[in-house]
Amino acid sequence: MEGEESSTSATNQTKQRFKRICVFCGSRPGYKSAFSDAALQLGKLLVERKIDLVYGGGSVGLMGLVSQTVFNGGCHVLGVIPRALLPHEISGESVGEVKTVADMHQRKSEMEKNADAFIALPGGYGTMEELLEMITWSQLGIHEKPVGLLNVDGYYNSLLTLFDKGVEEGFIEDSARNIMISATTAAELIKKMEEYAPVHDRVAPRQTWEVDQLL
Repeated sequence: MEGEESSTSATNQTKQRFKRICVFCGSRPGYKSAFSDAALQLGKLLVERKIDLVYGGGSVGLMGLVSQTVFNGGCHVLGVIPRALLPHEISGESVGEVKTVADMHQRKSEMEKNADAFIALPGGYGTMEELLEMITWSQLGIHEKPVGLLNVDGYYNSLLTLFDKGVEEGFIEDSARNIMISATTAAELIKKMEEYAPVHDRVAPRQTWEVDQLL
């Protein structure tokens, strides 16, 4: 009985590693229903784990599905959006707390500050750029937070192959390749992220970046 209680306690502690996860994803739904299904599944899992959401602030596409699901489930939602994108990415009533910022750099900085980890769903150039910046910041030593890729229906297979090519050709260190965690389901991805510990060499210690000024 005591052993079971200890096991349950350990499990609960593991589940509480993340209080807020930042999700990068498309402002479009994509052509396959699998993409929308994955966004809904991730949103429901965040609610189940009582994890709050940080995201790009849009109410359309996959962004809208994730944010609405988390908000309806009773968790806090923080959307960070540049002023210039308000007419393009928010239609109808906004969800949760919306923080308007000046530009894209400030958007990523605010998202990073307010999250314990990052997950990328399928998306376009913006989603990929946000994902790659968080990977790069980890490599540089700016943060040590898990960066996850939800590879829905093989959407990111080519990107993963490109990363492997970077290792093969000597542009990415083997250990740095492990910065990004990938899985095909939300449950598997968050489990891997909970177990993540950095193994790569940081380019510079976090304190040397003067992070408060940089971000």
